[in-house]
Formats: sequence, structure tokens, C-alpha cells
Amino acid sequence: MTSVNPRVPRRTGLARALSKRGVCSRSQAAEWIRSGRVSVNGLLRRDPETPVHLDNDVISLDGLELKNAAPVYFLLNKPRGIVTTASDEQGRQTVLDLLPAGVPRVAPVGRLDKASEGLLLLTNDSEWGARILDPVSHLDKTYHVQIRMQANEMLIRRLQAGVRTGRLLLRVKKASVIRQGKVNSWLEICLDEGKNRQIRRIFQALEIEVLRIVRIGVGPLVLGTLQKGAIRELTSNELASIDGALGRQSSLRRQTHRKYVQK
Repeated sequence: MTSVNPRVPRRTGLARALSKRGVCSRSQAAEWIRSGRVSVNGLLRRDPETPVHLDNDVISLDGLELKNAAPVYFLLNKPRGIVTTASDEQGRQTVLDLLPAGVPRVAPVGRLDKASEGLLLLTNDSEWGARILDPVSHLDKTYHVQIRMQANEMLIRRLQAGVRTGRLLLRVKKASVIRQGKVNSWLEICLDEGKNRQIRRIFQALEIEVLRIVRIGVGPLVLGTLQKGAIRELTSNELASIDGALGRQSSLRRQTHRKYVQK
């Protein structure tokens, strides 16, 4: 088994390095670099792919050294109708518009489509976010889903067996009925994979109308009583629990900020 030497500095492209330091998006960084605003160890660089060592090299913008932003980890209760993106060409409200003032640049961990709501993680720790999204982690995502029909055991078995859409087999890990009305049902659905619009595509293939999708959990993290549109930082215990679920030592990262927490 190959071991990784922790002393070996991390190497990446210059534009990505600016993005990882929370300064701007990678595309914006590339524009700044090409326009001659960025230097590495005192030397002007105009190639966005210039390799740099994240931990060792001094990167400056307009002559001012850029420091690594302290890592921050947020849990947001995304309302319906808001898009999960940093910016929107149509001018629609995005999840970043809900952040308190003064928060470092962060990015959503995965996506919830515009019509879906619930638990969404945001961070400037791209490696942590990638671990959560990595299919290898098999981190469960739990949803409450309202459908326009009275659910039965046959439907539950069908969801778990899966349906084919094109060449893909889409299925859920677990499903159960939470409550039912005369024409509607609420199901709890657990996924351990993250295919695009997976739940909606499954029910569309079954010709069942989906009324609401609310994500209530990601691994050991739960939405709880957080109000719609509200955001809070993850606690140290929550970070340790998610690190444990990912098989990662929490000592590799320290949370230092609490000033953004909304109560």
C-alpha cells in the first residue's frame, strides 16, 4: 500500500489556487491572471494553469499577499424556488444570497434542484465537499417526499428494486411510508448515490406525481428545527461525526469561526 508523505506540498493550478483560497471563482481568477494582476513568489504569471504549491508559494493579487481563508462549514435549510448555484444568468435568487454578511466565499456541496428544499451544506473546504459527494463514501442522503397517491408495499418494493430510464437503473436504498391522506402520501427515502434528479426521475418513470421533496439528512447530519432560509455553522461534534462517517480523522481540520452562526 502506497503511503502519502504529509510533508509533500500540495500542487495545483494557479487559478484553482485562488479559488481555493476563497478569493473568487476559478473563471474570475483566470481573468485576473491573464490581465497581469497575479504574481507567484514575486514573479508575474499570466498562465492560469501555472503550477503552484498551495502551502509554500506566496501568491499575490495587485501586490497584496493572499492568505488561505479559514475553513467554514454551513448547514442551510434551502427554501423552495431558490437555485443552488453561485450566480444565475436569469437573475434568480441563489443560495448564496441567503448567507450572512462577511462570510468567506463558499460553494454548495452538491445540489438541490429549484423545486426541492431542505438540508444543503456549503463550505470553502473543497476537499471536504468532494469527500461527501464521492460515490465511494456511500454517504446516505435522506429525504421526505410527498407524492400524489396512496403508497403501498408494492410501491415500496418497486422503489427499492429500481426502474430503468435509458441505460440507467435508478433505485433507492430504503423507503418507508411516513403518513397518508386520502390522495397523498409522505415517504421517507434514503439514497446512497447521487444521480441527477434521481428521485424525480424514478417517480416520473412510474408515472407518479411528486409534490414536494425535502432533504432532511446527509449522513449523520440532520436538518432538525432549522427554519426555512436559515443557516448555521456545523458544530465541532457534527464535524467529527461526518468525518467519522467518511473515515477521515477530524484532527486534520479545525473549525475556528463561530461569528456567522444564526440563532
